[in-house]
Amino acid sequence: MKMDGSRWQVMLERAFLRSKRALLVLGAGCMVTAVTSAQADIEKHASAAIVRLSNYLQIDTVNPPGNESRGVEYLGTLLAAAGIPFETVESAPGRGNLWARLEGSPDAEGNKQPGLILLHHIDVVPANRAFWSFEPLSGDVKNGFVYGRGAIDTKGLGIAQLQAFIALAESGQKLNRDVLLLATADEEAGGFYGAGWLIENRAELFDGMGYVLNEGGSGRAFGDDIAVMVEVTQKVPLWLRLTATGRPGHGSAPQTQTSVTQLVRGLKRVSETEFPVNVIDPVARMFEGLAPYQNGKHRSAYANLQQAVQDTNYLLEMKLINPAGHALLRNTCSITVLEGSPKINVVPAQAHAELDCRLLPDQDPQEFKAELARIINDPTIEMSEIMSFSPAVSRTDTPLFKVLERISDQEFSAPVIPTVAGGFTDSHFFRDIGITSYGYSPFAYAPGEFVGVHGNDERLSTATLVRGVGVLYQVLENFTVQN
Repeated sequence: MKMDGSRWQVMLERAFLRSKRALLVLGAGCMVTAVTSAQADIEKHASAAIVRLSNYLQIDTVNPPGNESRGVEYLGTLLAAAGIPFETVESAPGRGNLWARLEGSPDAEGNKQPGLILLHHIDVVPANRAFWSFEPLSGDVKNGFVYGRGAIDTKGLGIAQLQAFIALAESGQKLNRDVLLLATADEEAGGFYGAGWLIENRAELFDGMGYVLNEGGSGRAFGDDIAVMVEVTQKVPLWLRLTATGRPGHGSAPQTQTSVTQLVRGLKRVSETEFPVNVIDPVARMFEGLAPYQNGKHRSAYANLQQAVQDTNYLLEMKLINPAGHALLRNTCSITVLEGSPKINVVPAQAHAELDCRLLPDQDPQEFKAELARIINDPTIEMSEIMSFSPAVSRTDTPLFKVLERISDQEFSAPVIPTVAGGFTDSHFFRDIGITSYGYSPFAYAPGEFVGVHGNDERLSTATLVRGVGVLYQVLENFTVQN
């Protein structure tokens, strides 16, 4: 059933929680970690995550335009029901952000440990119903999955964080640091109405905070084995707009050169360019960590990446079967937007293209733009910058990373592999102000389960969600509870 309006969502939520037939879908091997002391009933909070995610997915926060305040209202009702104070702010009409804080207690010397932020974004990318086998905002729960746009990116993570956060508050345990639950707007369009806006306009929120757990990494199943991938850095987006200018005219009288033909020639050169291979150390270590999970020649190639990339045939094979991995070996540019005439019989005065370029963290954006201009080889094509971020890498020799390693071994019998993300997240905003940020999801995805992200038929296994709440609670208990 599709629910319309937050009041109806809350009614269904409360009805669910009163039901003796609480929806607890635990697949084989997905038992929630048992309660280890006089704490919250984590199984209760984990099982409630299913209907809460279902409700959350039915709230339309597609960006553009976002309307994240709808999601803020829903999350607020859940925090209020748990008796946890929270605050909200709109960075622009409808662009809501929410936070709630559990206060840590000072130690004998009067000091608190650096605080922890649990971060997810409320907005989701658009979905084309024509290519989905179900309604993208249905929130249906069936066949062991919760269905809907945002199930993985990142409303599922947000609900797991919320449930673990509420359980930690309910446990009444004394904390060694503040824990901040943060739900933001606009990540899918750059985060400038969300995390970026909060850092600029509500900087006091982050005083004393030392760590962020955000999207960007998760457990992945390789046959019977699991590896937990924790993102520590990411390729840097450099979004560019190209503009060609020419003489306008009538489509019935072709000219020797127009803005469109001029732009097409430049774009052809970009599309045919493979930027030089550049294996940075974090990427080499990531591939080395993944090597034991590969088959055949890929095992030795991953373990010796610097040598493997000397083989152009292997590079081509990787691009065909693992384009995301291949993209971590070099700078890239994708031509994603083309704009010309609004009428078929009009030659436009200007034609535009937009490029989604992603740079490795050790690259200089200005040098890259100069290189790209040489490739286009047309000084009359204007290049302007739409968006660019600064690169940063989070260290792995931290107490939080050690906790992630310990819990991954305990819950999944899995090693932690520091990884580099090809896409960007809001983590860069926090790395820029000196807060260690990790891409970490407590979920372990089966093969093929992750393909719906920014694609079709996005869904999250109910067993994965339920287990993930328990895993994240263990992380919080290990890292934030005073000994």
